[in-house]
Amino acid sequence: MVFSYPTILAAGVPEVPNAVKLLTKHLLVEHPWTEFLSVWESSLYTFLVAAILSTVFYVTSHQRNKIPEGLQNFLEYVAETLDKMLTGIMGQDGKRFIPFLGSLFIYILSMNLFGVIPLMKSPTSSLSVTLALGLCVFGFVQYLSIKNMGLKGYLFHLMGSPKTLAGWLIMPLMLPIELITQISRPITLSLRLAGNILGEKILVGFFAVFGATWLMLFPIQTPVILFGILTSLMQACVFTLLSAVYISLSLKH
Repeated sequence: MVFSYPTILAAGVPEVPNAVKLLTKHLLVEHPWTEFLSVWESSLYTFLVAAILSTVFYVTSHQRNKIPEGLQNFLEYVAETLDKMLTGIMGQDGKRFIPFLGSLFIYILSMNLFGVIPLMKSPTSSLSVTLALGLCVFGFVQYLSIKNMGLKGYLFHLMGSPKTLAGWLIMPLMLPIELITQISRPITLSLRLAGNILGEKILVGFFAVFGATWLMLFPIQTPVILFGILTSLMQACVFTLLSAVYISLSLKH
Protein backbone atom coordinates (compact mmCIF):
# COMPACT_ATOMS: atom_id res chain seq x y z
CA MET A 1 0.00 0.00 0.00
CA VAL A 2 1.40 3.39 -1.01
CA PHE A 3 0.97 6.41 1.25
CA SER A 4 1.53 9.93 -0.02
CA TYR A 5 2.76 12.60 2.36
CA PRO A 6 -0.36 14.80 1.84
CA THR A 7 -2.48 11.76 2.77
CA ILE A 8 -0.53 11.29 5.99
CA LEU A 9 -0.92 14.96 6.90
CA ALA A 10 -4.63 14.89 6.05
CA ALA A 11 -5.03 11.95 8.39
CA GLY A 12 -3.48 13.99 11.17
CA VAL A 13 -0.34 11.82 11.27
CA PRO A 14 2.83 13.84 10.68
CA GLU A 15 5.00 10.75 11.10
CA VAL A 16 5.46 7.57 9.12
CA PRO A 17 2.38 5.41 9.89
CA ASN A 18 2.99 2.80 12.57
CA ALA A 19 1.32 -0.55 13.16
CA VAL A 20 -1.42 0.83 15.41
CA LYS A 21 -2.18 3.67 13.00
CA LEU A 22 -2.41 1.31 10.05
CA LEU A 23 -4.75 -0.99 11.97
CA THR A 24 -7.12 1.79 13.03
CA LYS A 25 -7.13 3.58 9.69
CA HIS A 26 -7.39 0.64 7.31
CA LEU A 27 -8.09 -2.74 8.94
CA LEU A 28 -10.19 -1.94 12.02
CA VAL A 29 -12.06 1.09 10.74
CA GLU A 30 -15.32 0.31 12.53
CA HIS A 31 -14.06 -2.12 15.12
CA PRO A 32 -14.93 -1.47 18.82
CA TRP A 33 -11.21 -1.30 19.61
CA THR A 34 -10.50 1.41 17.05
CA GLU A 35 -11.23 4.39 19.30
CA PHE A 36 -9.33 2.85 22.22
CA LEU A 37 -6.23 2.17 20.09
CA SER A 38 -6.34 5.66 18.56
CA VAL A 39 -6.56 7.41 21.92
CA TRP A 40 -4.01 5.25 23.73
CA GLU A 41 -1.59 4.73 20.84
CA SER A 42 1.42 6.44 22.47
CA SER A 43 0.69 4.85 25.84
CA LEU A 44 0.61 1.39 24.28
CA TYR A 45 4.08 1.93 22.86
CA THR A 46 5.39 3.19 26.20
CA PHE A 47 4.13 0.00 27.86
CA LEU A 48 5.64 -2.09 25.07
CA VAL A 49 9.05 -0.46 25.52
CA ALA A 50 8.81 -0.87 29.30
CA ALA A 51 7.91 -4.56 28.90
CA ILE A 52 10.85 -5.19 26.56
CA LEU A 53 13.31 -3.41 28.86
CA SER A 54 11.98 -5.23 31.93
CA THR A 55 12.34 -8.58 30.18
CA VAL A 56 15.89 -7.83 29.00
CA PHE A 57 17.09 -6.67 32.41
CA TYR A 58 15.30 -9.49 34.23
CA VAL A 59 16.84 -12.18 32.04
CA THR A 60 20.29 -10.57 32.14
CA SER A 61 20.27 -10.11 35.93
CA HIS A 62 19.33 -13.78 36.46
CA GLN A 63 22.04 -15.08 34.13
CA ARG A 64 25.00 -13.11 35.41
CA ASN A 65 28.48 -14.47 34.86
CA LYS A 66 31.57 -13.64 36.89
CA ILE A 67 33.25 -12.67 33.64
CA PRO A 68 30.64 -10.56 31.82
CA GLU A 69 30.20 -11.05 28.12
CA GLY A 70 27.72 -10.15 25.43
CA LEU A 71 24.61 -8.29 26.58
CA GLN A 72 25.65 -8.43 30.25
CA ASN A 73 28.96 -6.77 29.40
CA PHE A 74 27.19 -4.03 27.44
CA LEU A 75 24.66 -3.33 30.20
CA GLU A 76 27.37 -3.17 32.86
CA TYR A 77 29.29 -0.73 30.67
CA VAL A 78 26.19 1.45 30.37
CA ALA A 79 25.65 1.33 34.15
CA GLU A 80 29.27 2.29 34.87
CA THR A 81 29.16 5.15 32.35
CA LEU A 82 25.96 6.54 33.87
CA ASP A 83 27.43 6.21 37.35
CA LYS A 84 30.55 8.21 36.41
CA MET A 85 28.57 10.84 34.51
CA LEU A 86 25.96 11.44 37.23
CA THR A 87 28.36 11.36 40.19
CA GLY A 88 30.48 13.89 38.32
CA ILE A 89 27.49 16.24 38.40
CA MET A 90 25.90 15.42 41.74
CA GLY A 91 28.89 14.21 43.75
CA GLN A 92 28.98 11.09 45.89
CA ASP A 93 25.77 12.15 47.66
CA GLY A 94 23.96 11.69 44.38
CA LYS A 95 24.73 7.97 44.14
CA ARG A 96 21.39 7.10 45.73
CA PHE A 97 19.58 8.78 42.83
CA ILE A 98 21.47 6.91 40.11
CA PRO A 99 18.87 4.08 39.88
CA PHE A 100 16.13 6.65 39.22
CA LEU A 101 18.15 8.79 36.80
CA GLY A 102 19.73 5.78 35.08
CA SER A 103 16.32 4.19 34.54
CA LEU A 104 15.03 7.51 33.23
CA PHE A 105 17.89 7.77 30.72
CA ILE A 106 17.58 4.19 29.44
CA TYR A 107 13.79 4.41 29.20
CA ILE A 108 13.81 7.72 27.32
CA LEU A 109 16.60 6.60 24.98
CA SER A 110 14.78 3.34 24.22
CA MET A 111 11.53 5.19 23.46
CA ASN A 112 13.41 7.68 21.28
CA LEU A 113 14.99 4.88 19.24
CA PHE A 114 11.89 2.69 19.08
CA GLY A 115 10.61 4.60 16.07
CA VAL A 116 13.61 3.44 14.03
CA ILE A 117 12.08 -0.05 13.97
CA PRO A 118 9.69 -0.44 11.01
CA LEU A 119 6.01 -0.01 11.94
CA MET A 120 6.92 1.13 15.45
CA LYS A 121 6.62 4.59 16.97
CA SER A 122 8.73 6.74 19.28
CA PRO A 123 6.33 7.46 22.17
CA THR A 124 8.42 10.48 23.13
CA SER A 125 7.20 12.28 20.01
CA SER A 126 3.92 12.68 21.91
CA LEU A 127 3.71 15.60 24.34
CA SER A 128 1.47 13.62 26.70
CA VAL A 129 4.27 11.07 27.25
CA THR A 130 7.06 13.60 27.74
CA LEU A 131 4.88 15.74 30.01
CA ALA A 132 4.23 12.69 32.18
CA LEU A 133 8.00 12.13 32.43
CA GLY A 134 8.54 15.79 33.28
CA LEU A 135 5.87 15.67 35.98
CA CYS A 136 7.52 12.60 37.51
CA VAL A 137 10.78 14.53 37.84
CA PHE A 138 8.92 17.62 39.10
CA GLY A 139 7.06 15.65 41.77
CA PHE A 140 10.24 13.90 42.89
CA VAL A 141 12.13 17.21 43.15
CA GLN A 142 9.34 18.81 45.18
CA TYR A 143 9.25 15.81 47.50
CA LEU A 144 13.01 15.96 48.06
CA SER A 145 12.92 19.73 48.61
CA ILE A 146 10.25 19.48 51.32
CA LYS A 147 11.93 16.43 52.87
CA ASN A 148 15.36 18.07 53.05
CA MET A 149 14.34 21.63 53.92
CA GLY A 150 11.03 21.09 55.68
CA LEU A 151 7.85 22.75 54.50
CA LYS A 152 8.70 26.08 56.17
CA GLY A 153 12.27 25.94 54.92
CA TYR A 154 11.12 25.24 51.38
CA LEU A 155 8.66 28.11 51.43
CA PHE A 156 11.43 30.31 52.82
CA HIS A 157 13.63 29.18 49.94
CA LEU A 158 10.89 30.03 47.42
CA MET A 159 10.72 33.53 48.90
CA GLY A 160 14.41 34.02 48.12
CA SER A 161 15.67 33.24 51.66
CA PRO A 162 15.36 36.90 52.80
CA LYS A 163 17.60 37.80 55.74
CA THR A 164 17.70 41.57 55.50
CA LEU A 165 15.12 44.32 55.14
CA ALA A 166 15.92 44.62 51.44
CA GLY A 167 15.41 40.87 51.04
CA TRP A 168 11.96 41.04 52.64
CA LEU A 169 11.03 44.04 50.51
CA ILE A 170 11.73 42.20 47.26
CA MET A 171 10.15 38.97 48.55
CA PRO A 172 6.78 39.67 46.78
CA LEU A 173 8.77 39.76 43.54
CA MET A 174 11.00 36.76 44.25
CA LEU A 175 8.18 34.37 45.20
CA PRO A 176 6.30 34.52 41.85
CA ILE A 177 9.57 34.28 39.93
CA GLU A 178 10.63 31.18 41.85
CA LEU A 179 7.19 29.59 41.46
CA ILE A 180 7.28 30.21 37.70
CA THR A 181 10.78 28.73 37.59
CA GLN A 182 9.66 25.57 39.36
CA ILE A 183 6.55 25.15 37.20
CA SER A 184 8.42 25.84 33.95
CA ARG A 185 10.92 23.02 34.51
CA PRO A 186 8.66 20.07 33.61
CA ILE A 187 7.14 22.08 30.77
CA THR A 188 10.51 22.89 29.18
CA LEU A 189 11.74 19.33 29.70
CA SER A 190 8.69 17.87 27.97
CA LEU A 191 8.50 20.40 25.13
CA ARG A 192 12.19 20.08 24.30
CA LEU A 193 12.10 16.29 24.16
CA ALA A 194 8.80 15.97 22.28
CA GLY A 195 9.66 18.72 19.79
CA ASN A 196 13.04 17.27 18.84
CA ILE A 197 11.83 13.68 18.49
CA LEU A 198 8.71 14.69 16.56
CA GLY A 199 10.77 16.88 14.20
CA GLU A 200 13.17 14.00 13.61
CA LYS A 201 10.31 11.60 12.77
CA ILE A 202 8.69 14.13 10.44
CA LEU A 203 11.97 14.47 8.51
CA VAL A 204 12.40 10.71 8.27
CA GLY A 205 8.82 10.32 7.06
CA PHE A 206 9.15 13.08 4.50
CA PHE A 207 12.37 11.73 2.99
CA ALA A 208 11.05 8.15 3.04
CA VAL A 209 7.91 9.13 1.14
CA PHE A 210 9.88 11.36 -1.23
CA GLY A 211 12.33 8.55 -2.02
CA ALA A 212 9.55 6.02 -2.49
CA THR A 213 7.53 8.34 -4.73
CA TRP A 214 10.16 10.02 -6.89
CA LEU A 215 13.46 8.11 -6.59
CA MET A 216 12.45 4.48 -7.21
CA LEU A 217 12.47 3.51 -3.52
CA PHE A 218 15.99 4.92 -2.99
CA PRO A 219 16.49 5.16 0.81
CA ILE A 220 17.45 8.82 1.06
CA GLN A 221 16.07 8.82 4.61
CA THR A 222 19.03 6.73 5.85
CA PRO A 223 21.31 9.71 6.69
CA VAL A 224 18.39 11.34 8.51
CA ILE A 225 17.84 8.15 10.52
CA LEU A 226 21.52 8.07 11.51
CA PHE A 227 21.32 11.71 12.53
CA GLY A 228 18.11 10.93 14.42
CA ILE A 229 19.89 8.22 16.42
CA LEU A 230 22.46 10.79 17.52
CA THR A 231 19.67 13.28 18.32
CA SER A 232 17.84 10.62 20.36
CA LEU A 233 20.96 10.00 22.44
CA MET A 234 21.55 13.71 22.96
CA GLN A 235 17.96 14.39 24.03
CA ALA A 236 18.00 11.50 26.51
CA CYS A 237 21.24 12.91 27.95
CA VAL A 238 19.85 16.45 28.16
CA PHE A 239 16.66 15.31 29.91
CA THR A 240 18.60 13.17 32.40
CA LEU A 241 21.32 15.72 33.13
CA LEU A 242 18.83 18.53 33.70
CA SER A 243 16.86 16.23 36.00
CA ALA A 244 20.10 15.53 37.90
CA VAL A 245 20.73 19.27 38.27
CA TYR A 246 17.20 19.87 39.57
CA ILE A 247 17.60 17.03 42.09
CA SER A 248 20.96 18.44 43.19
CA LEU A 249 19.36 21.83 43.86
CA SER A 250 16.83 20.16 46.16
CA LEU A 251 19.47 18.56 48.38
CA LYS A 252 20.92 20.01 51.55
CA HIS A 253 23.91 22.24 50.85
